[in-house]
Amino acid sequence: DVCEALNVTVSPGPTVQYSEGDNATLYCHISQKRKTDNLLAVRWVFAASPTQEHLMIKMTKFGSVQYYGNYTHHFHKQRLHLLKEKHGTMYKFLILSLQQTDQGHYICKVQEIGKHRNKWTAWSNGTAATEIRVISSKSSDHPTFKKNHEAWKFFEDLYVYAVFVCSIGIISVLLFTLVILCQSLLNKRRSTVKHYLVKCPQN
Repeated sequence: DVCEALNVTVSPGPTVQYSEGDNATLYCHISQKRKTDNLLAVRWVFAASPTQEHLMIKMTKFGSVQYYGNYTHHFHKQRLHLLKEKHGTMYKFLILSLQQTDQGHYICKVQEIGKHRNKWTAWSNGTAATEIRVISSKSSDHPTFKKNHEAWKFFEDLYVYAVFVCSIGIISVLLFTLVILCQSLLNKRRSTVKHYLVKCPQN
């Protein structure tokens, strides 16, 4: 009797955007297990479209990592990593050097497994998903991208100019204050000298 009792969430989501060549980090959070001593089997499934799902990687109930399908090749094994964190309540999935073909939905499927009458039995399941969008490096040549880049550059130059003007103003105020202070001290000293000359005419 397997039921959907596990509470599974994936972050970041529901949609996350990366540039081509970036590294993606997805987290699968699990809660509401039936028994604390039960073990978990975690699978990550890739779906380029809702009708096409491909099992990528799995962490067994004993913690070993297995690769499936095309992901068994050495190249994919270097790019995909599945790690357990926080006492088995969170699993980190790493995808290194993203490509355009990595764009799609990533589904975390978790199964709670425990022993019943000396046999491993599935107690509950849970599923959650997120979507990864990969921006191509060629998109920088797109007219819209160039227009946005030029607009941002204008505001960036405007910001630098404003900072420069403010800095000049602050320095001017400080110099003006310093000149006024020096003049005040000089005038005070002169007034003291005149005072002594007036008070002692016989000298």
